[in-house]
Amino acid sequence: MNLPRQFEDYIKQGIIKECSINKSRANFLISETEKTFRGLNKRLEVMGIDEDNANSIIKDCYDIIMELIRAKLFLTGYCSAGQFAHEAEISYLKKCGFSDNDILFINDLRYFRNSVTYYGKILGVEYSKQVVEFTKKIYKKLKEIVK
Repeated sequence: MNLPRQFEDYIKQGIIKECSINKSRANFLISETEKTFRGLNKRLEVMGIDEDNANSIIKDCYDIIMELIRAKLFLTGYCSAGQFAHEAEISYLKKCGFSDNDILFINDLRYFRNSVTYYGKILGVEYSKQVVEFTKKIYKKLKEIVK
């Protein structure tokens, strides 16, 4: 998979738009990700990862990451809509100083999560473990940018 295009390209296409800063929406998303992250960790402690929950764990991790990115966009006066909106949101991480490797991993996660959600793909336990490890690492960085 490739890196997303430049953030400005998505602005030119109208996928990303400038909007009023929305602190209340951002704070809601931040609060929700904190709950989801705590719940994910509890679930991992109790159940671990197996074939029955690998896909749902991947989807939870994706939601945590994307909601924090979206919160940052709301805090800086951007919003997204339409086809390729998630890809556009991920591209914003470059402006926040994230590495190409982190952005590429998240973009790949977007692709695989969509394969689960829209096409019924079953992802493996090993990939789920990689996603959890990555999510725990990136969560701290994402929380820093939304402070």
